[in-house]
Amino acid sequence: MPYRLADVCNVLSGFTARERLEEDAGGVLTIQMRDVTDSATVNPALLMKSTFGGAMERYLAGAGDVVFRSRGERNAAAYLDDRFVEPAVAVLPILILRPKAGVVPEYLAWAINRPEAQRHFDSDARGATIRMIPKASIESLVLEIPDVATQKKVAKIDALSRREAELTMELMEMRRQLIAYCLQSQIKNVPDNGKAGRK
Repeated sequence: MPYRLADVCNVLSGFTARERLEEDAGGVLTIQMRDVTDSATVNPALLMKSTFGGAMERYLAGAGDVVFRSRGERNAAAYLDDRFVEPAVAVLPILILRPKAGVVPEYLAWAINRPEAQRHFDSDARGATIRMIPKASIESLVLEIPDVATQKKVAKIDALSRREAELTMELMEMRRQLIAYCLQSQIKNVPDNGKAGRK
């Protein structure tokens, strides 16, 4: 059944940083635009920690939330998994999508990253030099939300598919390295016969 995104989750704006954030090991995790990869993942181990003044509870995202990159060439959504044992401050242009009951976060991220949803953002994009998606655009996005069991099945298949792609890339890189090693070994094993350097 189709639903507006604003009807199935709360859409929260990230913190507006007035100046460049400085790294502080004693601070809190921060999720910035660069942290949401094109493959729709956020790795908490790679996040910078910063110190903020004032109450930041309204900007905190944690496990079970979805974050949306509202600026850039690709407007990816990423599900925050169980690795987020501590919450992180979402910094604009990151939006926090907090699913309501009956909505599986992994499925929500998958649906937002689908070509159909991306075309919706294409039609609403603003900015001549830096592409930006207004909050109203993400709120008005219409998505098919099936029953929970189907959502979980779709999310699981998507996760397996992405893992397969990662393993395939790793295998290709290992194969490339193996071929390079074999070729280098062949060069080293070619008899010189005193001919090297002769004209």
